[in-house]
Amino acid sequence: MISVLVADDSALVRRLVTGVLSEAPGIQVVGTAVNGEQALAKVDELRPDIVTLDIEMPVMDGLTAMRELRRRHPRLPVIMFSTLTKDGAAATLDALEAGASDYITKPTNSLSLAESLGEVRDQLIPRVRALTARRMPSRPPAAASQAPASAPAAAANKPKRTRSNLTPQIVAIGSSTGGPDALAKVLGSLPERPNVPVVIVQHMPPVFTNMLANRLDRLGPASVVEAEDGQLLAPGVVYIAPGGRHLEVQRRGAGTYTFLHDREPENYSRPSVDVLFRSVAVAYPGSAVAVVLTGMGHDGRQGCERIGATGSLVVAQDQPTSVVWGMPGAVTEAGLADTVLPLPAIGQYISSKLTEPRGVRVTEVAS
Repeated sequence: MISVLVADDSALVRRLVTGVLSEAPGIQVVGTAVNGEQALAKVDELRPDIVTLDIEMPVMDGLTAMRELRRRHPRLPVIMFSTLTKDGAAATLDALEAGASDYITKPTNSLSLAESLGEVRDQLIPRVRALTARRMPSRPPAAASQAPASAPAAAANKPKRTRSNLTPQIVAIGSSTGGPDALAKVLGSLPERPNVPVVIVQHMPPVFTNMLANRLDRLGPASVVEAEDGQLLAPGVVYIAPGGRHLEVQRRGAGTYTFLHDREPENYSRPSVDVLFRSVAVAYPGSAVAVVLTGMGHDGRQGCERIGATGSLVVAQDQPTSVVWGMPGAVTEAGLADTVLPLPAIGQYISSKLTEPRGVRVTEVAS
């Protein structure tokens, strides 16, 4: 049974969240709190498996409580409740930097009670289950996930393909739960400005992605922007898909351009990693590096299959350093990852592949 502490100063929100959680099999609410100070005391008393924490609370706000929770309980999963506003996005990103595991956005006032319940249920329950998976007894992990972090994916699962020896011309990254911190570590650890463009899908709503791009822009040698439609891809620039829109890349003459659209979500997500990766496979056959970082679900698995089939390199984050090993785990266990690496090693690894002289990488046939 997963035990949850709910902290929110709004009685209505507490009732809504408690009701949604209590209806879910295998989940129980063991307590509630009306401010951050009370939440800290109840965590020490009740020892829940996970905490939901509102950002705006009296006495002690959620951000202050988050920092103290992380100091006292470094591994306790915490989900922040945020608003779809500029201030809410900024506070949420601050909380993620402080160690929050993930966040969900509060329903807007325009929704009915039934719609609000459905929205909270759809966002919250999967996150509670995914973030507590490591803390719950489970079957032993598959053999592929037990391999050393730097080892290739399990050869028994790996589909046969020839790996290209072309020098990479683009890096494509997909991430979700835990992604903002992972992206900060990857981009911040690049030793120099990349000599190719980088395109990213991070599952986030509108407003949040623009603020994330602005923050990441300050961390490393690359320039980071929220993608706009019709931009010519330039070396050394990182393009993040805007929340609520799919990002693709398309060849037009001698250049490659961004293409944004509002087609149906894939894997419950818009933007979707699969949508981006499929377009990269078409535009850069055999000359891309695809990286799948921490996140729930399996978005990116199909795209990695397409990219890998062209001979391009596929990299997955390892399980120990992932907040949730859903997305990179799906890629690894399908045998699609050429390399599985801990988060601190990924930036340097990308850089090393971009600076290899043409033709140095030996063509390999997976068996």
